[in-house]
Formats: sequence, structure tokens, C-alpha cells
Amino acid sequence: MNGQFHYDLAEFLPFQDAEACRRVRAIKRADVAKHPNKNFRIRVIEDETAFRFAYVMDIVAGIKRALDEGRKRYVLILPAPNPHYAFVAKMINDLNIPCHHVHTFNMDEYANQDGHTAPKDWKGGFQYWMYHDLFDRIRPELRMPESQVHFPTTETVNDYSKMLEDVGGADICYGGIGWCGHIAFFEPHLGREFVGNIDGYLEQGSRIVDLHPITICQNCLYADAGSAGDWSWVPPKAATIGPRDLAGSKLVSFWDGFGAGEGMWQRFISRLAAHGPVTPLVPASILQILKSELILSGPVAADCSDKTSERRVEIEI
Repeated sequence: MNGQFHYDLAEFLPFQDAEACRRVRAIKRADVAKHPNKNFRIRVIEDETAFRFAYVMDIVAGIKRALDEGRKRYVLILPAPNPHYAFVAKMINDLNIPCHHVHTFNMDEYANQDGHTAPKDWKGGFQYWMYHDLFDRIRPELRMPESQVHFPTTETVNDYSKMLEDVGGADICYGGIGWCGHIAFFEPHLGREFVGNIDGYLEQGSRIVDLHPITICQNCLYADAGSAGDWSWVPPKAATIGPRDLAGSKLVSFWDGFGAGEGMWQRFISRLAAHGPVTPLVPASILQILKSELILSGPVAADCSDKTSERRVEIEI
């Protein structure tokens, strides 16, 4: 007996390279920001308050910078609703920043079993919370025109990637790495037919998709599902952007450190995406070959074996 136990990865996991998983799991905090591709920058913001503030500032600074440069169009891809969008709106209002040049494209929206996306007034949907937290909080005289606020819906999803390209592509694509490695809701099982064909994968655009089981588990931990682990609350499908839309962005900026457990579940998947093989089976791994940045909070950058993540506490009796 040597205390070892060997097993295969669960069959429903598209990525099956156990050795790659072992290797990235062992990456220490001191090495997590090191990467050979200089176009892919990784940095860590240790303090969680500073991490959240930096995200808000990054969005507002980009809008203001584009305004000061006299640009007629500034295009953002925005991820799922986040309460911190309310601070974006407050800062825009307090600094009196006009947003008439801003075009927003949300990454995704839930859909039912027939591929019909959630209506704007459904409180579990991304449209509802984006308006509640961001758009409706910006003063009307500063707010971007309604025609410049876009969501992938039943009506638009098939043309959504082209809509982005028609405005010149995104100046910046914000996001975060999903537990299964997804980008937006472009899930790992969608990449099976593109293994060994990364160029073909990068051509895949917006569509309706089936959600991966891990995504359903991840999203039922958030406040929209009462933080109750209620997987029955999460719809089975979604409308989403694809790798094509990240590849067409001037910068991809992913921030890992929000959500249930302050994002500590992202310790492993952030490492796999950033330091594992570039493969369609881990969609976020394409950040390694795009002009991109990955910003990690301190808890996410910590070692996967960090004591704060251990479930067992020894008790002396």
C-alpha cells in the first residue's frame, strides 16, 4: 500500500488528459502568472476589494478614454450580470461621462428546451439584470442609445457574430472562465469535432447550445438561483457568442474571482485554461493564442492545495 489510487476521469468530461490536469494542479501561486506568450498577460490582484474596484475602473476607463480620443464607436462584449455593474453606472453618472459612442453586446442569455431565449422581464435572465444593474441606472442623457444595446436572443442569435463584425468587432471582450472551461456559454462538448483543428474552431460563432452539466451546477450556486444549489432553476440551453467573437476582439480581458465562494473553484480551471494544452475541449484555453489578459483574484491565484480550500479539519479529542 502506498496511499495512491488510480482512476479514469468521468466519461462526461470532454477533456480527458489526466496528466495535464495533474501538471497544472501543481502550479504554485508564485508561477501562475508566468507564460511564454507575451500577448497573453496574466496578473494577480491579491486584495479582493481592489480586484472588484479594478474591474469597475477598467470598464469606465475604457469608455472615457474612447470618448477623449474622439472615437465615434466603442464596442464592449459584456459577461453575465454582476452587481458591480451598478458601480459602473454610478461612476459614469458621478463623472458625467456621455456613453453615446458605446455599443454593448452581452455574451449570452438563457434559453428553454426549444431554443427560445428568456424574455427581458424574467428575473432569472441576463437581460433583466443587465438593465436593472447597469443600463437603467445610467442617467438618460448619458445612456447609450437603446439601439446600441444588444443581446443574443431567439431573433438575433444566428446573426449575432455578424452584427459584431459589422461594427468592427469588439474593442474589448470581458468575461471569466467557467467551471467547465467555457467561454460565455460556448461549452467544451461543442469542441469535440474540432480537436486538432484550432483554426476551424476559432471560426465558430454565435448559436443556441445545450448547457454542460457542470455549467448548470455552477450557475445554481449564484444568487439568481437563491444560492441554493437549485439546479431545477437553471434552463437547459442558452444563446451565446463563440470563439470567433473572441478572436475578432482587439483585446480579450477575463477576470476570475467573482461568484460563489469568491471564485475559489476557479483555481484549477484557470490554471488548466492558462497553462494546459490549447484545445477546443477547454474553450478558454484559446486565451493563450489571442491578444488577451487574465486577471486573477488572490484566492483564485492561491495554490490548489491551499489550506483554506481543504474540507477536512482535524480535531483533537
